[in-house]
Amino acid sequence: MGYELRVERPAPFAFAELADVLGRAGFEFRGSQEAGEILARHGERVHAVAVWNGTLSGAPGSDWQVAQLARVSALLGASLVGEDGESYAIRDGLVEQRSGSDAYEFGRLDEILAAGPAVWSA
Repeated sequence: MGYELRVERPAPFAFAELADVLGRAGFEFRGSQEAGEILARHGERVHAVAVWNGTLSGAPGSDWQVAQLARVSALLGASLVGEDGESYAIRDGLVEQRSGSDAYEFGRLDEILAAGPAVWSA
């Protein structure tokens, strides 16, 4: 697994809330209440976005996956946090990463989602 991002909030996630909120937003779930995957559709295919095991986390390999994780965290009223303490969010239609006073913009949310899950190259 690559670099992990965690969806965090002060109150724990209840599976019923997670399934309800994400289902209404078009995400899919595969698994059980104890463990599974959050999936998002692009075209005719579904792609893993996050893992559920009582908490939500993901190891994105594309800007599309970062954007989807940012959407998930926003829908749940949570924060998306990286291993080094940086945060990811959608602000004014842009997906961005913040670390201290530094900010990096991934791009416009609608453009990233339309482009799909093209894997980052090394």
